[in-house]
Amino acid sequence: MSLMSDLLDHNRAFVESGEFEPFLTDRFPDKKLVIVTCMDTRLTELLPRALNLRNGDAKIIKNAGAVVSHPFGSVMRSVLIAVYNLGANEIAVIGHHDCGMTGLNSHDVLDRARERGVTESTLAALKESGVDLDSWLRGFDTVERGVRQSVDMIRCHPLMPKDLPVHGLVIDPKTGQLASVVDGYAKLPADARV
Repeated sequence: MSLMSDLLDHNRAFVESGEFEPFLTDRFPDKKLVIVTCMDTRLTELLPRALNLRNGDAKIIKNAGAVVSHPFGSVMRSVLIAVYNLGANEIAVIGHHDCGMTGLNSHDVLDRARERGVTESTLAALKESGVDLDSWLRGFDTVERGVRQSVDMIRCHPLMPKDLPVHGLVIDPKTGQLASVVDGYAKLPADARV
């Protein structure tokens, strides 16, 4: 039996038995928070528990490294939708120690792509069309620097309200301990501080 067959069999039983009922909520985050974090599997259950978040408390956007790499990319769009359409009034970018994006080298990723059948002509065509694969696939030097860059991208976005705190944190993927990298309240204009 395939992985997907196993997952779908479980899903049918999950729905039929009503196991979904404890997770019922609406689309608006109860704690008015949007989190941009890493897709690392160690954070799936640890991060919400470490923050005392339950289903429905926050909008959580996950990607490799908690990186907001483009001001008009899908991560930034999701953050703006969470703020303007879903009522979020605080943002937290949460990276983690031992992140796979730390020191990520685009050449290593492209070598693995080649091993899986991506051709040189495909890579050349992407380059000719203006795609800078080296910067797009590059990680960051330190997780703290990566968090700061993402916080700055969000906070300085022309469509982001200036009175909204954007925090930066780093979590330990073993213990769940959080360390503040950017205090979003301190960065607010004086007239917006509470």
